Amino acid sequence: MFDSVGSLIEEHKDLQARLAEPETHADQSLARRLGRRYAQLNGVVEAHRRWTQLQEDLDTARELGEDDAEFAAEVPRLEAQLEEASERLLRMLIPRDENDVRNAIVEVKGGAGGDEAALFAGDLLRMYTRYAESKGWKTELLSATASDVGGYKDVQVAIKSNTNDPAEGVYAHLKYEGGVHRVQRVPETESQGRIHTSAAGVLVLPEVDEPEEIDISQNDLKIDVYRSSGPGGQSVNTTDSAVRITHLPTGIVVAMQNEKSQLQNKEAAMRVLRSRLLAHQQEQLDEESALARKSQVRTMDRSERIRTYNFPENRIVDHRTGYKAYNLDAVINGDLEAVIASCIQLDEQERLDALSEQ
Repeated sequence: MFDSVGSLIEEHKDLQARLAEPETHADQSLARRLGRRYAQLNGVVEAHRRWTQLQEDLDTARELGEDDAEFAAEVPRLEAQLEEASERLLRMLIPRDENDVRNAIVEVKGGAGGDEAALFAGDLLRMYTRYAESKGWKTELLSATASDVGGYKDVQVAIKSNTNDPAEGVYAHLKYEGGVHRVQRVPETESQGRIHTSAAGVLVLPEVDEPEEIDISQNDLKIDVYRSSGPGGQSVNTTDSAVRITHLPTGIVVAMQNEKSQLQNKEAAMRVLRSRLLAHQQEQLDEESALARKSQVRTMDRSERIRTYNFPENRIVDHRTGYKAYNLDAVINGDLEAVIASCIQLDEQERLDALSEQ
């Protein structure tokens, strides 16, 4: 059942030796990639070590139990532990998304619902920010277009951690947030207490660590500069500091205007563009291999919702996993762990089922 473990253990040993060599760390990009793979294989090695030890203990208990009642009594406990260890090892062998270890760029856009949708987009941004704080991650606001009534028409934030463990990566957790989020509540402007429904769209991109990972030809870029609009300081509407970059081969467009200088806005736009191109490449690979993931819905159509936030009932429902809880007040303040765990469990089960069918 675990025929592939041997080659992974050998790879782990080889990586350990390479990471001990000073010349490996002369190339920081290489050292980072090797370190991530080593961290990923650590889990496999530890799970296999546990499984092997329990198997040996069980064999010994069964053998000695023929003559000793105390050893015989240990057999059921060891059998249960071995079953758990087998399940853990099998899950560790499930192919992971290669982007799991990456940091993420999260974009939230107010969708159907006008002002209330913009307010909800602001609520989602706060939810992700507080969740990041609870995980010890750092957040960086990249771009924001504020609404006149509060909240955001659209906002982009980078979320970072320093882990090499894919299971603990930012993208590994937040990738399930991509899609349409629907809110049901009574807006502050509603005088008759009627519940309104609105929506916000979330897009989660794996962030590119090294610019050279994504080869972008300058000939493929159309760069426009224009004057910023909205809040932003003295430079707004006085200098051509805003930047819009169009990647001609794919048609991907990124615009930035938050920074006061054109150079800073261009750097931020290129950062987002690289992440969108990485996601675009992954989508093409998924389609070619017939393993397209449907965890991210990139439209603002409320019929393609992934989650509903019902404030009057304090209820949150994830429509993909069936998760339901009545602690929306806690979730909207960053307590997302259980919701995301339900997505991870479903994803792992689907991958496990696919693995068993091969």
